[in-house]
Amino acid sequence: MLTLHGFSPAFGLPDVSPFVIKAQLLLKLSGLPFEMRYSGLKGAPNGKLPWLEDGAAVIADSTRIRWHLEQQHGVDFSGGYDANALAVAWAVEKMLEDHCYWLGVYARWADDSNFSSSTVKLFRKVPLPLRGVVSWMVRRRFNAALHAQGTSRLSDVDRARLAQELMRSVAVILGDKPYLLGDTPCGADATVFAFIATALSPNFTSSLRDAAQAQPNLVAYVARLREMYFA
Repeated sequence: MLTLHGFSPAFGLPDVSPFVIKAQLLLKLSGLPFEMRYSGLKGAPNGKLPWLEDGAAVIADSTRIRWHLEQQHGVDFSGGYDANALAVAWAVEKMLEDHCYWLGVYARWADDSNFSSSTVKLFRKVPLPLRGVVSWMVRRRFNAALHAQGTSRLSDVDRARLAQELMRSVAVILGDKPYLLGDTPCGADATVFAFIATALSPNFTSSLRDAAQAQPNLVAYVARLREMYFA
């Protein structure tokens, strides 16, 4: 039995992390039986989630999990599409993982209103005397990463423009197709669903959510895949 380790469902999402959601949907698309285990970072081989247990094998990182499923279990995530289409899909995945992710991190951790109303709830299991200190330390770490990566150095206007361009680009590629590339899902749909669904979470007010909501086909895409795979 495959075991996928994640954080926990939160904010109306299958998991608090879009990378965990991506791995969950990859496993669902694979048709392989698996179980979820919400063990936090304990045992995580590189200090991050998700990670997958497959017998004695331990695989960290959502993309490496995909490669493992392809190489060790013969799963075909191509959806039958040609190399040109799959190259576009890969570029969409990396755009979302490298830019949309950080806009989402900014909304959760740098925005004072979002942090105090929603993000802080992630620390409910921390003993009350330590909760304030732990949440402050984790938030400081995320804000330092946002500064180093550059998203927090942008103006609100620039972050909004970046979010709009990201969502508009994905919406144009999706068009009126049921899946990113056509009538059948491919591995990239796991990434697209994970990040657009996370962006649309009603718990966080942000230009990223506004940009996603402004694209009706993205909203419909998330609703459709949620009903199919996470009902």
